Amino acid sequence: MESRTFYYARVSSREQNLDRQLAAFTAMGAQERDIITDKESGKDLDRRGYTALKTALLRRGDTLVVKSLDRLSRNKADIKNELEYFKENGIRLKVLDLPTTMIDYPAGQEWVLDMVNNILVEVLSSIAQQERETIHQRQAEGIAAAKSKGKHLGRPRAELPDNWNEVITAWKAGQITAVDAMRRTGLKRSTFYKMAG
Repeated sequence: MESRTFYYARVSSREQNLDRQLAAFTAMGAQERDIITDKESGKDLDRRGYTALKTALLRRGDTLVVKSLDRLSRNKADIKNELEYFKENGIRLKVLDLPTTMIDYPAGQEWVLDMVNNILVEVLSSIAQQERETIHQRQAEGIAAAKSKGKHLGRPRAELPDNWNEVITAWKAGQITAVDAMRRTGLKRSTFYKMAG
């Protein structure tokens, strides 16, 4: 079966436009039927166009072209997993912003492409790991700084209404209903019961 080339373009929202990526693909000779697009966030891989590419279109020996790696995902760990998936399934990935991935190596020199892909996977793995560590460190520092200033973290504590004591006393004595007590105190059901507990 003849190998095919597919092109994948993504922007994060419906308002953004795909023109720049599509123009780059057209300049390479891409046919419209071979271009798959998504207008969805790159935070994960659960996107209609991308899922169709992987499950129904791409086969061993095919090539996938993207403008840049972050079109696959914004998550470095996801990109690394996708690169490994393509490698295991014999799918060639070409990234316009990474010229080394665009070179067509002569038969017998495919090992160079493997080497480039392995380097990409390693670099992305270490960047992803570094980003996770930096985020955790920033969170820990932020929490420590907030605590040192005596700030309460999490949801703000609900203040007791001024008429709380008289309303709660009347409610506990059975003189008013819970609904009436909530109306008088201006509290939502969950907050009322939490305070009353």
